[in-house]
Amino acid sequence: MSDSKVAPETSAEEAGSGSRVPAGRSWLDRYFHISDRGSTLGREVRGGITTFMAMAYIVLLNPVILSVPDAEKATLDGGQVTTATAFAAAATTLVMGFIGNVPLALAAGLSVSAVMAFQVAPEMTWANAMGMCVIYGGIIILLVVTGLRRLIMEAIPLAMKHAITMGIGLFVCLIGLVQAGFVTSMGGPGGVAGEKPIQLGTADMLTGWPVLCFSVTVLLIFMLQVRKVPGAILLGIVGGTVLAAVVHQVFGLDKKDWGGRNAPELTGSVVSTPDFGLLGNISFDGIADVGAVTVGVIVFTLVLAGFFDAMGTIIGIGQQADLADKEGRMPGLNKALAIDGAGGVIGGVAGASGQTVFVESTAGVGDGARTGFASVVTGLGFTLCLFFTPLAQVIPTQVAAAALVVIGSMMMTNAKHIDWNDPGTAIPVFLTTVIMPFAYSITAGIAAGCISYVVLKAVQGKWREPGWLMWGLSLVFLVYFALSPIEGWLGVK
Repeated sequence: MSDSKVAPETSAEEAGSGSRVPAGRSWLDRYFHISDRGSTLGREVRGGITTFMAMAYIVLLNPVILSVPDAEKATLDGGQVTTATAFAAAATTLVMGFIGNVPLALAAGLSVSAVMAFQVAPEMTWANAMGMCVIYGGIIILLVVTGLRRLIMEAIPLAMKHAITMGIGLFVCLIGLVQAGFVTSMGGPGGVAGEKPIQLGTADMLTGWPVLCFSVTVLLIFMLQVRKVPGAILLGIVGGTVLAAVVHQVFGLDKKDWGGRNAPELTGSVVSTPDFGLLGNISFDGIADVGAVTVGVIVFTLVLAGFFDAMGTIIGIGQQADLADKEGRMPGLNKALAIDGAGGVIGGVAGASGQTVFVESTAGVGDGARTGFASVVTGLGFTLCLFFTPLAQVIPTQVAAAALVVIGSMMMTNAKHIDWNDPGTAIPVFLTTVIMPFAYSITAGIAAGCISYVVLKAVQGKWREPGWLMWGLSLVFLVYFALSPIEGWLGVK
């Protein structure tokens, strides 16, 4: 590849200036600069399909994550969320392909969906939550346009960015274990009189066929990953669903045995008309009632969950695809980040949560994808998903939850980038990583990490190293932790 590679910035400039183009090239080749980047139409198609296979599980998984009730105890319709997830993924990925012209696919970010489900929805209605999603997407676009992204990226230490990813990985993993019933709550005062806050299965034992299907699915996905099989997560979910369907029929299970949620049985047609019932179901009324500080913290958390993951993923994939220079600068990075920010707006309007670049795009790049045409192919794959939503209802929650555990393990690989010999860095990274799942709060983990980072650097005599913005963020997080006594002091309900 290296001997045929042409710097993307050179080809883009040539194309934009009307420079001579080799004869015989199709309009697709000219528009997407396929030959300029040392690729072929066949490679782009194959790469796009591979990426779709690797990340199509999100159409099944996102409705599981967003199945929690909001502040008014209302829940989203699973079929509508499935349609919204496929629609938003198709729209944003197609935009990235046609406008960004990079092999990056977008869909509902697991970290963003987790924040939406477990931190935003409990504070407001789902319509308000999707409104918050639109706000965070707009802020990311504003950060890109104004250039403030550079200030923020430079302010957050690289080790802390890795820690945030790792913490979200553990948080998502815990959600998967709980959704599957592999781990359950004791419902008692943990730590008092020897009682535990959580336990293995029921009464410290794994019971029930659904938990077995979850366990087998997790192992199957891991085995496929070890064998480097493309689309391991999706194939694992399919295999787990087949197993669940067999178990369901042979042992005469019903929907109650699957927790009252999705059961592995198809009662109607495989094909259906997309249900766009959530499209445009956003509201900004009532957000202010939550409180300015709470809203500010939620927006900040959503921005962190979506923006920094996307930044690292885009640069990493750009380097793998030979689209970045030696210093890691990728042409068109701002455009890609702006589209990623627009994904927050599109996802909110669609009712699917914020869309962000998926690290599974590396699967397509590994299969030869180098241009946006691969993203167009992936986007078309999500478009087809719109008409097969009944299949998603066949996937048991326990089987789909296996993907959360696998994704968590993938996000933990960032630990290799941490200098564990420097306590001034290792301790904040540790606190960020473990407090997210243990406190069941992404915000709390980020806050603890930022505060401990600046304090420990100050103790080391390096108080200037964090920079004024990190110190400012830490002060904001101090207010976040002390919000209850402050509200009491101010007489706020």
